[in-house]
Amino acid sequence: MRKLTYFVACSIDGFIGDPAGDASSMFAFLDEEFLAHLTSTYPETIAAHAREPLGIEKAENLRFDTVIQGRASYQLALDAGITSPYGHMREYVASRSLTQSPDPHVEIIAEDLVGRVRQLKAEEGGLGIWLCGGSRLAGELVDEIDELVVKTYPQIYGSGMPMFGSGFAVADFTLESVRSFGNGVLVRTYARKR
Repeated sequence: MRKLTYFVACSIDGFIGDPAGDASSMFAFLDEEFLAHLTSTYPETIAAHAREPLGIEKAENLRFDTVIQGRASYQLALDAGITSPYGHMREYVASRSLTQSPDPHVEIIAEDLVGRVRQLKAEEGGLGIWLCGGSRLAGELVDEIDELVVKTYPQIYGSGMPMFGSGFAVADFTLESVRSFGNGVLVRTYARKR
């Protein structure tokens, strides 16, 4: 069984973006130490267009070979003229409004999202599945998430887009590791408590 990992950046108060979904203020924390950690530990989470400038264009996928993102997250790439932001992985976009994929490498999931994710998780072999975002997608898939990797940036938003756009429900996770960086960023890894 493959794991679904919600690998996400958030503020101290648990927001992944401001009320409009913008999280660009977090980019200021991508210093040399933290970027070295991301590129060596999670190279597949670096978008295809940024891999060459960072010198990791040929880096192998270490943790994930599949990515699932929501329509709003995918739209950021489309707005930049990029139709396959993670071409080094199998790409899925959950969307009810995007009826046709703009790229043959990107599969649109319009119906039965949970069922499709369960199929992907049940596949034999391979690496894990990265839930890239956003908030509503994470809310829909909260019961399928096996692992959380939360990159907490030392900022408070006050309000905005929560990590999980869903109704109230308690789900317990176990802390597996915490790593801190000189810039104040924390990376916490949690496993779903079974």
